[in-house]
Amino acid sequence: MENETIYILAIESSCDDTSAAVLHNKSVLSNVVATQKIHEEYGGVVPELASRAHQQNIVPVVHQALRKANIDKKLVSAIAFTRGPGLMGSLLVGTSFAKSFAMGLDIPLIEVNHMQAHILAHFIEDDSMIPPTFPFLALTISGGHTQIVLVKDYFDMEILGKTLDDAVGEAFDKSAKILGLPYPGGPLVDKYAQLGNPLAFPFPKPKVNGLNFSFSGLKTSILYFIQRETAKNPDFVSENLNDICASIQFTIIEILMDKVKKAVRQTGVTQIAIGGGVSANSGIRKALKNTEKEIGWKTYIPKFEFCTDNAAMIGIVGFLKFQEKIFTTKDVTAKARYSIGS
Repeated sequence: MENETIYILAIESSCDDTSAAVLHNKSVLSNVVATQKIHEEYGGVVPELASRAHQQNIVPVVHQALRKANIDKKLVSAIAFTRGPGLMGSLLVGTSFAKSFAMGLDIPLIEVNHMQAHILAHFIEDDSMIPPTFPFLALTISGGHTQIVLVKDYFDMEILGKTLDDAVGEAFDKSAKILGLPYPGGPLVDKYAQLGNPLAFPFPKPKVNGLNFSFSGLKTSILYFIQRETAKNPDFVSENLNDICASIQFTIIEILMDKVKKAVRQTGVTQIAIGGGVSANSGIRKALKNTEKEIGWKTYIPKFEFCTDNAAMIGIVGFLKFQEKIFTTKDVTAKARYSIGS
């Protein structure tokens, strides 16, 4: 099977990015992403607008992915798609397209868990990436999820801890909104944080049992802090933006790192892989690398293009499932809530 030539067409439509990719075995031939700009004026993703944009984008994006990969659709061995978790309207567009495509070409259909794909993106064959070996700990951090996962094999994963309220990406974006920054604000917080003093303004870290996370209390404390300081000085945010962002980012990273260190102590597993859109954050990458030197664990960080929502990560799961003949039936439906362990 290893020497067999397999072409996977992959579809990702869980939120507001429409993406299609073509993989030749574990190698990415194309990875096309259409980003929806319309949500910026609303300060967040509007589900109804997202699903409509997916309907407009899906055919051109797939066409472009096949063209860039320079293969005919008749050469596709199977189609993989994001079944969930995500926005139901968005997921339905990708699911419906994948089912129709599979029926039309009479090829296998492969469902993929979006969060599992963020973890398995590490196994894409790329000169700049070395995959972890089993077992390893995965820190999956995105706008909708924050999880620590024990990965024993490709399809044997156990969630050790997760957020009890807001996800880490949500904490970044909502903090940015409090500061008056445009959506999506997370990358802007990261940008300004690099210019500021991370110890300028101390924020409380929540006390949460086990390996679970909580970010709602931090978000509230940031809100009250900004309201209090701007009441005294209306220009407080503009005069201290870099230091505020640096302090917020420092606190969020401390929360994440404390839990990862605890997971390493509890499991004895010293390989750490990150995934999800927030893993593009420079501060988190730096903190993991610094701890690698301090504690002696090994850190695995995917290429930037495989961190954010993309179809290449769906394709690698599709390839791995194709090898095991793990296919789904044509009556499959999208799942807005879809746990890694299910």
